[in-house]
Amino acid sequence: MSADPPAPRAATARRDDWEEGWYAPARRCPSPNFGPRPAGASIDLAVVHSISLPPGVYGGDAIERLFTNRLDWDAHPYFQQICGLEVSAHFLVRRDGALMQFVSCDARAWHAGRSSWRGRDNCNDYSIGIELEGLEGTPFAAVQYRRLARLLRALARRYPLAEVTGHEDVAPGRKHDPGAAFSWPLLARLSGWQGAGSALQRRA
Repeated sequence: MSADPPAPRAATARRDDWEEGWYAPARRCPSPNFGPRPAGASIDLAVVHSISLPPGVYGGDAIERLFTNRLDWDAHPYFQQICGLEVSAHFLVRRDGALMQFVSCDARAWHAGRSSWRGRDNCNDYSIGIELEGLEGTPFAAVQYRRLARLLRALARRYPLAEVTGHEDVAPGRKHDPGAAFSWPLLARLSGWQGAGSALQRRA
């Protein structure tokens, strides 16, 4: 008697990875800081950011608290500089590679602010915001690149994602993250995307 044919595990797993814009491998931590995307918006750009709270301090739950409007503004002197800020990103990649998601990718997270890419303003309307726990000018952990590369591949299977760039490139002069220490060539090698500098394109 012949064996049953193998089940299409890869295709099923890919479908099951997503539920209404939420990525199953990420720890879900819903933020109230989001809104609807414009009708007909094509989610075709990923924007890479860096964040640490306080700057240069890793670990803890300050980033999570900031994105969910629960940060104690008196807990550290630096927090007074951002007091009242309402912000979010779709994803956060911690220093150890742990992945968190704050906003459904179907929705508009508040991550890029005043921004433009290739002549299109308001990048929040059509982009996915990915924060890396880190500080501008400081190298990121190898595991963060691997996690980011896997995430980009997963996003590209779900959405018409075509490019990835840095916050500093969509808001030049106003923002400087992820900074010069971020290795775009390494991300290109790990993800299989291609391009020069900080503008990578998905391979056809």
